[in-house]
Amino acid sequence: MIKIYHNPRCTKSRQGLELLENSGKEFEIIKYLEEIPTKEELREILEFLGINPMDLVRKNEPIWKESFKGKKLSDTAIINAMIKYPKLIERPIIINNSKAVIGRPTEIIKSII
Repeated sequence: MIKIYHNPRCTKSRQGLELLENSGKEFEIIKYLEEIPTKEELREILEFLGINPMDLVRKNEPIWKESFKGKKLSDTAIINAMIKYPKLIERPIIINNSKAVIGRPTEIIKSII
């Protein structure tokens, strides 16, 4: 089943959700600010995306700039930061089986649905 890690307050995330709704396919919405991914789930998402933890971080978020920017962090420390502050997770993330994309630009979502 297709999953979207969604933040209703984010324009790009709402656009990604709309694209999925218009696709006619079944999907699950995960409001990741409320249902925070576990460390294992984040590692799996990163594996599906084929990226490093740092590539999933929203580096313009104030919490990143204030608490983490410029520090040398391990992958585990970055994952822990995303769990503690889920706003740091780039969005939307769409997963279909073992494939995933970050829906920026929105059109990239079409490549896995």
